[in-house]
Amino acid sequence: MPGASGVNVEDSREALCRTLVSQNGLQSETIDISQSVLYTSLMGLLLVTDNKVLTLGSGRLGLRNIGNTCFLNAIVQCLSHTRGLRDYCLLKLHRQEKFTKEEAKLTEAFSQVLLGLWNENEGDTAINPRQFYNLFKEAVPYFSGYQQDAQEFLRFLLDKLHTEINRRPYVRRPGKESEQKYARFISEEAAAMWKKHLERDDSRIVLFSGQLRSSLQCSACSHYSNTFDVFCDLSLPIPKKVMLRDCLDLFSQEEKLDKENSPMCERCTRHTECTKRLSIQRFPQVIVILNRFMMSRWSISKSTAYVSFPLTNLDLGPYGPVDPVLYDLYAICNHTGTVNMGHYTACCLDENGWCFYNDSVTPVSENQLQTNQAYVLFY
Repeated sequence: MPGASGVNVEDSREALCRTLVSQNGLQSETIDISQSVLYTSLMGLLLVTDNKVLTLGSGRLGLRNIGNTCFLNAIVQCLSHTRGLRDYCLLKLHRQEKFTKEEAKLTEAFSQVLLGLWNENEGDTAINPRQFYNLFKEAVPYFSGYQQDAQEFLRFLLDKLHTEINRRPYVRRPGKESEQKYARFISEEAAAMWKKHLERDDSRIVLFSGQLRSSLQCSACSHYSNTFDVFCDLSLPIPKKVMLRDCLDLFSQEEKLDKENSPMCERCTRHTECTKRLSIQRFPQVIVILNRFMMSRWSISKSTAYVSFPLTNLDLGPYGPVDPVLYDLYAICNHTGTVNMGHYTACCLDENGWCFYNDSVTPVSENQLQTNQAYVLFY
């Protein structure tokens, strides 16, 4: 059918193994891969093999606004075009995995919305996300009643989905691990921390997860220390009219900390002046960046600066330990209006080009994507 996409695979397990090996999926010596990502890749291809073909519609359907829910609609459309998550949900792979005893109600409802959006027998009717939204409000009552922030919704949603489909039971670990403190190299320390993270947090949502490195240097004794934190999105500072690279440069710029705002130096055993720098230690498969809302001590304001961003080959290598690291843009969440009153829309890329998702769905050209309304970028 016009606008539909199909995924054909050879009907043999040998072909499946050849495919995984050719994609370096089994070379653990060179590639650090989450066990659940490998597992779901295997299961997904097997399910498709059993069915001979997985046929999707165009995905160009709208979501019904059920009362100030444009923030939800825009983010769901962006996630609907995140293929790794979309295919996982369409194939209901969470049912095959063993995780908590609790029923994955929110994941089921979210998957049902995606099934409606990608139904090959699509019509002109917008999909109603009410059941999904009601279950989300039960899980996060804070989102009841009025317009909410899209980026905040994204964070809560990914967290709740991860909790339902996490394959690792949470185990509290007292204190710091010795390998974190005494690792010979930064890469070893970072790898050890990432391993500990995956021992308790391992789900399909990990494809959004990266690792930040915060480096501190004591001005008194020159001692270096590093801390590593998992992130699911990067909130960048936005100066005046700039390119996205300028925002990234500002994000990773060295910062001087005075004694009152610095942590204790491990060598001096006291608070000293120091310098701090952020970098990306581990790059996620999907990276979510940009943010137009800035918080001060007394208020929240919105930046309306025009930020130029690349559609393809965004190189984040200069902000991490390897170079190059290239990303392509596939979805944008836009925001118009003010902090207290506004409207969210989405622009998403499929095999036929870019589409604008509002109350209706319309094709859009690449030169229409660059606006000062771009709020969250999905690469």
